Amino acid sequence: MNTEISQLREEYSKSILLESNMDDNPMEQFNHWIKEAIAAKIKEPNAMILSTSNKKRTSQRTVLLKDLTPDGLTFFTNYKSRKARDIEINPSICVLFPWYDLERQVKIEGIAEKIPREKNEAYFRSRPKSSQLGAWASEQSTELSCREDLEKKMTLLKKQHLNETIPCPPDWGGYLIKPVNWEFWQGRPSRLHDRIEYRMENNVWNKVRLSP
Repeated sequence: MNTEISQLREEYSKSILLESNMDDNPMEQFNHWIKEAIAAKIKEPNAMILSTSNKKRTSQRTVLLKDLTPDGLTFFTNYKSRKARDIEINPSICVLFPWYDLERQVKIEGIAEKIPREKNEAYFRSRPKSSQLGAWASEQSTELSCREDLEKKMTLLKKQHLNETIPCPPDWGGYLIKPVNWEFWQGRPSRLHDRIEYRMENNVWNKVRLSP
């Protein structure tokens, strides 16, 4: 056993989580928490670990939350990427927000679906030009023979679009995650953490406390 790793420990004591202090709507509760994460100046508080699965394997990667509405959570990607291919096979996904500095996590299970093209184009126009070009340069998840090939493609695109408006790629866009289950986790001393799950029952969100 690697004793250096096995002895790593943190005692969590920054906050508590009580059902009586939580919003009845999990989206509103999430809104409260992400605002607190932003106020705490956590690095990329909108970063979420996205888990997808197909018939052969499960994959994880970090993506960025870019919109939050009563309907759900939105992120953007290449529609030919590995995650998109997984979602095409199995739209049931899970995301995790690991706010370590606040000793908090939020896990959301949901169904992912593509958003309308006009929303893709509207968000694409709001991105920095370098990010717009990057979306064209990267054929996400495909094999590259070397880094230089990617950089050469980026250089060529910069020259081609020097004084032009860059259109949204046809295979790039967003997914809306429609939540079906939420879990809010707050670290507590002695590993007796608070875990509150929201379950949809008869069209009503019910809060349930889970054992840590």
